[in-house]
Order: sequence, then C-alpha cells, then structure tokens
Amino acid sequence: MKKSNNRRFFLKNIAVAYLGAATIPAIALAAKEETPAPGEKKAPGDRRFNEAYNGKYNNRIAFPVGGIGAGMFCLEGTGAISHMSVHHNPEMFYEPAMFAAISIKGVPNGARVLEGSVPNWKKFGQRDAGLGGTGGATWGLPRFNEATFNARFPFADIRLRDNALPLQVSIKGWSPFTPGDEDHASMPFGALEYQFTNTGTKPEEYIFSYHARNFMRQGDKGNSVAAMPQGFVLSQEAIPDAPEKKGAFAIFTTEPSTIVDHCWFRGAWFDPLTMVWNTVKAGETRDAAPVEKDAPGGSLYVPFRLQPGEKKVIRLMMTWYVPDSKLHIGDSPGGGTPATGKYYKPWYSSRFKDITEAAAYWSGHYDELHRQTSLFTNTFYKSTLPPEVLEAVAANLTILKSATVMRQYDGRFWCWEGSGDNWGSCHGTCTHVWNYAQAVPHLFPALERSLRHTEFHENQNTEGHQGFRANIPISPLVHNFHSAADGQLGGIMKMYRDWRISGDHDWLKQMFPLVKVSMDYCIRTWDPKRKGIVEEPHHNTYDIEFWGPTGMCTSFYLGALTAFTAMGGALGEDVSAYQSLYAKGKQYLETELYNGEYFIQQIKWTDLQAPDPVKAQSFSTQYSPEALALLKKEGPKYQYGTGCLSDGVLGSWIARVCGLPEPVDTAKTKSHLLAVHKYNLKKDLQQHENPQRSTYALGHEGGLLLCSWPKGGMLSLPFVYSNEVWTGIEYQVASHLMFQGEVEKGLDIVRTCRERYDGTVRNPFNEYECGHWYARAMSSYGLLQGLTGVRYDAVDKAIHIDSKIGDFSSFLATDKGFGTVSWKKGVPSLTVAYGTIPAVHAIVGGKTIPLA
Repeated sequence: MKKSNNRRFFLKNIAVAYLGAATIPAIALAAKEETPAPGEKKAPGDRRFNEAYNGKYNNRIAFPVGGIGAGMFCLEGTGAISHMSVHHNPEMFYEPAMFAAISIKGVPNGARVLEGSVPNWKKFGQRDAGLGGTGGATWGLPRFNEATFNARFPFADIRLRDNALPLQVSIKGWSPFTPGDEDHASMPFGALEYQFTNTGTKPEEYIFSYHARNFMRQGDKGNSVAAMPQGFVLSQEAIPDAPEKKGAFAIFTTEPSTIVDHCWFRGAWFDPLTMVWNTVKAGETRDAAPVEKDAPGGSLYVPFRLQPGEKKVIRLMMTWYVPDSKLHIGDSPGGGTPATGKYYKPWYSSRFKDITEAAAYWSGHYDELHRQTSLFTNTFYKSTLPPEVLEAVAANLTILKSATVMRQYDGRFWCWEGSGDNWGSCHGTCTHVWNYAQAVPHLFPALERSLRHTEFHENQNTEGHQGFRANIPISPLVHNFHSAADGQLGGIMKMYRDWRISGDHDWLKQMFPLVKVSMDYCIRTWDPKRKGIVEEPHHNTYDIEFWGPTGMCTSFYLGALTAFTAMGGALGEDVSAYQSLYAKGKQYLETELYNGEYFIQQIKWTDLQAPDPVKAQSFSTQYSPEALALLKKEGPKYQYGTGCLSDGVLGSWIARVCGLPEPVDTAKTKSHLLAVHKYNLKKDLQQHENPQRSTYALGHEGGLLLCSWPKGGMLSLPFVYSNEVWTGIEYQVASHLMFQGEVEKGLDIVRTCRERYDGTVRNPFNEYECGHWYARAMSSYGLLQGLTGVRYDAVDKAIHIDSKIGDFSSFLATDKGFGTVSWKKGVPSLTVAYGTIPAVHAIVGGKTIPLA
C-alpha cells in the first residue's frame, strides 16, 4: 500500500485497523488499597496515585522494557512477557511462549510458572489464543495465586504470593535509561531479576528455569537455538530476498551452575511444551546440545539451595539483534537512495556487529548501567510534587521504550505518532504531534536537536516549505502537500528552547539562516497581508485546514515571532519587522478573536489568496452536493468558529515550556483556560454525544473534550475529532493552568485522566490515541515546569523558578546532567546527581538569588 505524506493512509484506507489500535490497549498494573493521608487525593476504589497495583487494578498492565529505537517487550503485571516487538515493527498482541518457572524439590505440587493468575480478559477473544505458538499455550500451567505490580520507571517490580508454597518471589524488570546518555538508553537490552526468599522452617532445594520457543523463527529454513555461555540464542538466518527476517534473541544468566537445554523435545501437537513441563514438575533439569536446525525452543535451569530466611537473586539477561528491515517511507526529489541505505537500520547495528558482541557488552556493563539508571530513578522519585503528577509523567516516559520511537543507523531520532497493533501509526516524527512532547528535549537533548536538523534540512526546501512528516531513512522530501502551521511555527519555538537547553551558540548561528527562511515562508503563506495573524487556510494537528484566523494558530504565530526575534537579537540581526508583526497580531488576537471569556475562530473563505475550499488541496475533505449546500450555509467543513477549543491558546503553552514569555495577554489566557476547565472537562460522559472515536473516554468515565460550544454556534460538521478526549491535550491544558496559578484545576484534569488509566480497563503505561504509546501524551512532562517553573538556561547558566505550590523539591534534567532543585522558605538549592549543571544562581520573579 502506498504511503503518503499525510494521514490519508490511516483515515481512509484502514479505518478499522486504525480504530482497533486505539481501542484495544495493551495490559495493566496493580494497586495498594490504603487510607490516604489527610488532604491527599485518591482515585476511585481507594487506589492511591503513584502506588502499587493489585487485585482488579492488576488487569491490563504491560510495562515496556527495551531501548530507544531498539524494540521492546513488555513485562505484564502478572510477570508474563508480551508485546514482543523486536523486528522494527509493533507487535502489540504477540505473546510468545516464554516463561520462568520454579520447582521446589519434595514439596507436593511445588512447581509453578513464575507469574500470577492469567487475567480473565485473555481467556476469550485474544488473537490466536488457542494456537500452540502463542503465549496462550502456557496459560494452563500452574501459577501463583496473587501478583502485585509497582513501577518506578524504568523499573517494574512484581511480588508473587502463594500460601501453598514456603517461598516469596519478587521480579524486577528493567532496561538502561540515564538522561543525557542516549546511547546506553538505545541498547537492545532487557533484564529480569528474580529474587527468592525461603519463608519456610527448613532448608529447601529449588530449580529455577526459563523457557522460550524460538519466536525469532520467520521461515522453515535457517532457524536454530544456538549456544552461548549460561544461556541460549533463538535465531533465524537470512532468508533469500528477505534479509529483514534475520535476527537473534539471547537469553542468559550470570550463574555458573546454569544447565542449558538447546533443543526441546521434537514432536507434534503439544509435545515440546508438555515435555518441558514434565521436566519442571519433576524437579529435574535437561542438558541437550544444540542441533543444526528446527529446535522448537530452549531452556536454562539453575539449581540452588536456601536456608530458612535466606534470599537469592538470579539475574536473567536478554538482548536481541535484528540488523535489517524493509521499512522505507517517502520519496526523495532526485529519486536517489539516502546515504544510510534504502531501508531503515537501527542505531544499535552500527554499535554492535552481532548478537555475541551485544550480549558481551550487556553482561560486562550491567552493574554500571544498573547503578546509573537507579540514580536517575531515585532522583526522579525524590520529588515532593503531587503523586498524580509523578505518575502521569513517569507512566508516559514508557513511550521512549516502546515501538513508537526509532533511531536510525546514524543515530538520528525518527518516530511514529503511536504504535498500531502491527504497524507504525502515522509516520515521520509528525511535527504537530511532537510539539506536545516535552520529555525528550530535557532528558535526551541531543536526540531532540537531531529532529531540528531534520525539520530545517531534509524537510525544508529552499522556499521554506517544511513537510511535517520525515522520510525513513531520513532524506530530502518531495514537497507535495501542505505544511502544518502549528508544526512549522512550533519548530521555531522549539529551536529557541533547544538553544537555551544546550547553550550552543555556534549551533544557533548555523541553524538561524534556515529558521529565517522558515519564518518568512510562514508569513508569506499564512499572513500575506502582514496582519500578524494566521488567516489563510492552515493545516494543523486535526488533519484538516482551518479557514480564517484562529486563536490556536495565531498564538503559535505570536510565539514563533517572539522566539525568532529573541534568537535574531542574540545574533545581532535586525528583527524590527518581525517585532512589528508581533505587535499587530497580538492586538488583533486579543480584541477580534477574544469573546470576553475565551479565544475563538473567525471563519473566512473569501478574499483570501487561497482558492475556495472546493478547489483547495486537502484530503478527506471532499465536497459532495450535500457538503456544497452546507458550505453556502456554514462555510468550509471542519472548523470550530465560536467554540471553546482546549488547544485554543496552545501556542502560548508551547512558548512557556520553551522558556519564552507568554506571547498573549496573561489575564485573557487564564480566562480562556478557566473556560476550558469549566466547559470541556466532563466528569461523566454517559450523555456526551460522540460519533467519532469514543473509546478514549466514554460512559461514566471523565475526560477533557477537545472542544465545546457553550455559547452556541456549533457547526453541523465541526473539525474532525472535536468530540474526542486526548490525553496529550489534557496534560497541556493542565500544565498551562498551573503556569497561571490554577493548580487545583490543573490537578483536577490530571486525576480525571489517570483515573481512566488505573489498570482495570486500560493499561496505565499506554495512553493511546492514534495508536498505542502515543507521543502527544509526553506533554505530561510539562507538568513539572507548570507546577514549579523550574528550567535550566545553559545560555545564562541560571535556574529559573516560579513555584505555584510553595516549597518543593523536583527533578531537573539538563544537557549535561540531572539532579534535584529545591525551593524552601525562599531559598533555592541544586543537588547534582549525575554529570554537571554549571549554575550558581536562580532567577525568581525576575530577581537573581544565589543557590544554596
């Protein structure tokens, strides 16, 4: 199927799959039912935010383990492995038959799979649930009765309990993640640490084992289970004309006593797995040498003995190596092949030559990477910010572990918007979606700067037209569709943000000429009459064009002009003309587009440079005879007019999180946000009318609507998605309210969102929109700044603080290090946990205050 430079592929050709990706999340977490502290908010059912998940809350949990752009698997709340996505493509419902087990010698029925009970939702309707090649093949084996899940990103902890056994078990799953160290965070590594405690009154002998079918097998030839120290490698050799099928997945321990079965019993029906379980149940081990091909799977066994009360940890390590793909999207103007090759290759394939080298590195650096990752986790959770905020921020950092993000061979970042069930959803690091995502620029600034390079180089032509979806592998675009106004204008603000985060003046000087070309294109295209407003039809994140000036995109315009003049001024450029445009636009927005309570749109489709709506280039906006009649009555399809748009001053929020001053009058901005909270936040959607994609929030759930029409004027066909609830917009509104001092209203929105993702129906670690692990949800990182005002400016070498919550301690990540910023009794302090943060003073309310 031909890929296009927009969402036509998703909106027209695969609507059913498109909705399916959004409506069936992955799996979930569990919780502790405790009495909250005085004044502490709690979710329905008494599960406290940022605490453990158990009982009914441990139903849909799937926690990603993997590297940035390296692929992932998920550790479920029960301890199961699923979502195995290591072939550069999402596989949301791929649950390979792989499991850990424990056998206690001499204890009746002492053999268990090291997982909690299989959730009821899996028992009916799962894809291929009854076929022997899936995880369902193991569901009938004995398990522990109870499982409790707790997350401290990127660590996931599970406790298993079964009163019939004199054994306590905990599982810790993790993969490396240290802010500022994007390379180690991009490794194809994962680990499961199993801790066993003898809770009995006498010594016990145990056998730990781990088992996996050869789920890497892609064809009938070249598949094998190979040997490696203390483990085995599931592999598939290259298939003629299908090099992307080649791959290997290693599973190994650090235990010298490990016994390895490289070839399960070969037979028909359920023979292989039956014989594996016979070995486990008998408390035995099996040592089988590798065979040339067709081994059904492999197992490893670790015998050990524990005295009463004694503990043992077995480290199970995994790494994978899939160096090739068939992923190629987009055409280059010259029709040539990009320097990185015709197809996407992962960054890690430039770092390691094979699975053996990758496994050796993981084994040799495990302790160091664990220490550094733990340092990040401990620093992040040292915060005193509200628990619902920490939960929202950390839960959405899992997006960086998911199949949504990619990193190509040369190290540059490239992403989907989200992950479909078995395809990437909406390609090209879409600029108007990634506008919202605030985590990467702070945690991995070098990766974020690579996005600016793509936007202003490969995605931008000499006229300044900027495509909003990048090719993969990254290469110059064919410019045959609209630019996205919010995406291109947002990129100018993000350029300013990334300069202030990095402090790299030379980079700014190199990029600024391209930024100017982009800025001038925006003016010519959307403001040819130089009114200071975005007036011409402008494509945007709702996949349509707004006709006439909007508060939403004019706020982007004002923010971009502010950023441009600040960067130009720093370089000694004459920016007076841009300052004049800003002044005119601000006046127009605050008078003509403000109804006294919130900002609106003036729908306009005549007296413009653009052709009329019927002739204009678009997609999925065809004008049937019925639509033509509606055009004469109401104007172009898919507008918002007098509506109260949750994104109505989005450009102002982008400006704030980029370290710019609010480009729109703060009192009017605050009034707009209060109106959004008043009119668009619904605590019960049972009677809400939504003929669009309703599963994001529906029934008795609550959510923030994209738009409402409290003063009338709702159009027959308002903009696409207008009746929906998107978590990424919920978080940007919440944090913008916090910036304005409306903390409780912001927290109200955050709680309403996270109560939907409590593990009962939806996976708490998969906030979905157009696909799983949707990038827009990383707007949640902006909550940190909204509450505290904390940001580091590497140009001025100062920490900015603007607390809306009184005294606090909060996490801060910069280009060179991370640590904790505190504000106590009017005294700012900085504790550097990793790297360096060269700062000697804070800026609070415009005043310079020495750091304690």
